[in-house]
Amino acid sequence: MASRKTVIAFDLYGTLLSTESIAEELARHYGEDNAGALAALWRRYQLEYTWRINSMGEYRPFSELTRAALHHAAAEQGLAPPSREAADALMRSYDALRAFPEVGSALDHLLLDGNRGKKVEAYVFSNGTAEMVGNSVRGSPDLGPRADRLFQALVTVDDDEGLRCYKPDRRVYSHLMRRAGVEEGREGDVWVVSANPFDIVGARAAGLNAAFIDRTGRGWIDRLDEARVPSVVARGVDEAVRSILEKA
Repeated sequence: MASRKTVIAFDLYGTLLSTESIAEELARHYGEDNAGALAALWRRYQLEYTWRINSMGEYRPFSELTRAALHHAAAEQGLAPPSREAADALMRSYDALRAFPEVGSALDHLLLDGNRGKKVEAYVFSNGTAEMVGNSVRGSPDLGPRADRLFQALVTVDDDEGLRCYKPDRRVYSHLMRRAGVEEGREGDVWVVSANPFDIVGARAAGLNAAFIDRTGRGWIDRLDEARVPSVVARGVDEAVRSILEKA
């Protein structure tokens, strides 16, 4: 009989890697005064587009939705649309996102201490395309050097198994379980670590555990479903990892 394992699946964009660092690249094209607001709006429409296309029962790769969201955000801000060259440069900025400050130490803790007497497997779990996620992980000074030693796989909605929908669709979380080799009925052995409330609620709806990264310190304020709250609320990924390992 196979030994029981704990799976920790880390959301990438907004959880391990900060999309706010894209503001620096935006500033080169739109100026410092516009960059912060434009970065936030771009992120908003990037996510909104995934939910909208899910609801329509359609699929377009995350990279295409991200590029389209950039044009939407610029237009809403009353700015000129990016040229193809500018849009390409901004999309490449996803290959060099900075990790949040505590992420490196959190992953080192998992590497050094996570398997002491326990079987723990770590994954990246993202809406991004396999190419986009791979580039982001390899290009990160914090994630790249640790990736091969830590992550069992980069699980995306656009990988070789052909899943074509986005979080928080229940099929995405079932896809994670299949990729991690967790059988049906053991959903509680899987932890999703995310700073995105929709991801937390989606994981909980699928029966998985979830650790919400609350960097603002406001606590859990999502009120879509009072029954599907985080298993853990943590101020950073490091605190979330410690809490999960204590419960494993």
